[in-house]
Amino acid sequence: MELVQQKNHTEHIDTIESAHKGVHIESTGISIKNASIGLLYKKRVFWLVLLVFGNVFSGAGIAYFEEIITSYVALVFFLPLLIDSGGNAGSQSATLMVRALATGDVKPNDWAKMLGREVFVALGLGLSMAAAVYLLGLYRGGYDIAMVVGLSMIAIVLIGSLIGTVLPFGLHKLKLDLASASAPLITSIADISGVLIYFAIASALLDIG
Repeated sequence: MELVQQKNHTEHIDTIESAHKGVHIESTGISIKNASIGLLYKKRVFWLVLLVFGNVFSGAGIAYFEEIITSYVALVFFLPLLIDSGGNAGSQSATLMVRALATGDVKPNDWAKMLGREVFVALGLGLSMAAAVYLLGLYRGGYDIAMVVGLSMIAIVLIGSLIGTVLPFGLHKLKLDLASASAPLITSIADISGVLIYFAIASALLDIG
């Protein structure tokens, strides 16, 4: 019985190491549980500091659309909701792709096929989420605001999901650490693109004259 357990344990370790090599995740040589604070810090700090500066674009986007925000204050209420939805959808997609690449279920050259499938999945998700936020928009700001937040939700979830699907393949190609980079990158890209999409749609549909 003990020999069987040792064999299973060895096979489990081999599977983990193979998965790390498959997606170019840098192995620490020891488990996260036993890794030093300094090592864990080094593996995470680069992307987080880099993306601090990337998030400046979110603030710049909000400042650019200051006129329409001033005219329709109700838009501010929906901004965190929409941004978070794009980030959540993108993170889901990225997590699924990282895991699929790690296990070998998906190969690096499958990216186009996976991206094509994700379009339909993301549209379905976006429409479902848009239906819910549309009703909230009617209550908070009326028909025009509801249309803006509904259409924005569809576009933001679609873009976030597609980026989340394709990003792991790009990181894999560049031999970067998927585990450390995927989630922070998705969040930052979702923030920037979400702000631009939301207020661009609002500017197109709402009268600020």
